[in-house]
Amino acid sequence: MKKMFMMAAAGVLAVSLTACGGNQKSATESVNAGAEKTEAQKTEASQEKKETEGKAEEKHMTMTWWGNQVRNERTEAALDLYSEENPGVTFDSQPAEWNDYWVKLNTAAGSGELPDLVQMDYKYLAQFVDSNSLVDLTPYMDDGTIDTSNINPSTLDQGKIGDKIYAVSLGLNAPAMFYNKTLTDQLGIEIKDNMSMDEFISICKEIYEKSGVQTTIAYNDGENFIEYMMRDQGYVLFENGKLGVPGPEPLEKFFALYEQGVKEGWHVSPDIYAERTLGSVEQQPMVYGGEAWCQFNYSNQLTAVEKTAKEGIGFEVGITTWPADHPEKANYLKPSQFISLSVDSKNPEEAAKVINYFTNSQECNDILLAERGVPISSVVAADTAEKLDDVNKRIVNYINDVVTPACSKINPPSPDGTSEVLKVIDQLEEKVCYGEMTAAEAAKQLFEEGNKILGSK
Repeated sequence: MKKMFMMAAAGVLAVSLTACGGNQKSATESVNAGAEKTEAQKTEASQEKKETEGKAEEKHMTMTWWGNQVRNERTEAALDLYSEENPGVTFDSQPAEWNDYWVKLNTAAGSGELPDLVQMDYKYLAQFVDSNSLVDLTPYMDDGTIDTSNINPSTLDQGKIGDKIYAVSLGLNAPAMFYNKTLTDQLGIEIKDNMSMDEFISICKEIYEKSGVQTTIAYNDGENFIEYMMRDQGYVLFENGKLGVPGPEPLEKFFALYEQGVKEGWHVSPDIYAERTLGSVEQQPMVYGGEAWCQFNYSNQLTAVEKTAKEGIGFEVGITTWPADHPEKANYLKPSQFISLSVDSKNPEEAAKVINYFTNSQECNDILLAERGVPISSVVAADTAEKLDDVNKRIVNYINDVVTPACSKINPPSPDGTSEVLKVIDQLEEKVCYGEMTAAEAAKQLFEEGNKILGSK
């Protein structure tokens, strides 16, 4: 395991006293009084300087991220430790759920009020760079503020746009389907890695027929799965400023999956999400209500899913790949999240030190414990490997033994306009699930509207 992981004054006051005559006693009293006054002035001046220096050292930082309760607790604990080690530095934590996160971040970017430190996703990195929202971290790496000596250059390149590095990966992960292993074991159904799409659909039907438990396939979070399905067919979802498919047909397969599932009863109805936070790992139908037997997330989220499953319904969580006919084409390894420095930061050097802290501090990573993925520093990763619990060891084994042998290079960062296209995908997916349009109609509209959006940028 360890080998696998080896790949952050006192001020001086001068007073001149002049004797103006008089007797010895009055002169002495005058001198003593002056000395007392001088000493008081010195003390007051020294105190004022200390207060001024103390104020100058105070640095209030803001950091925002998306995630879950486990991530929130660990991240805030890590920031608290940084404050203890760096007196005067305080943090305002701004966590959010995935869907809300990007709305808030885009609003903040537009108004010039981005937090100092921004958790960034690979998909949106290029867009925030193009809008001049992020700072080039290369100078901080060159002067050693951010230590990169134990980081593989190819890992650093994941955060590079052009010849500048705008983001540092906080960990490595891969697409993962979590499932109710207690249920599948009870039903005598084996869940294999690298299932084909037909095998997956067959299992969905069997589970529904035997137990009444349905399936959910990244509902209202289909942006990643549609990209995965395009990769499976040999296409890149976004390419050369447009959709990377020759026509609507490849896109139709994505919508047809939902259309079939809802019609045949084995996929959950959209109604189930009416009072839930979309994009929340903890409010997926599998762990929150038990209406579904699986959910589509990323490997590093197993910790949160396992915790929610045990505290709620109470079942064992299994982990496997998303279904694909050609897993070696569809699957990939990706930066779980990046951390970036915003152009709106008033303390950029201190913020760069925080990035180094997340990357290279073993004490910090002893708190985080790979919740965001495998640490990118080989030294930190090796030490962390010895401290991981069974859940995180399963994540590492999944990445090393299941995904790595059958995957291909991640797609390039998505172009400007992607977020608008992804909203269209979710809207069309919802309409298909409600029976308001067919899969073919949704695919045609996505192809036309998606290219129109991208072409306008």
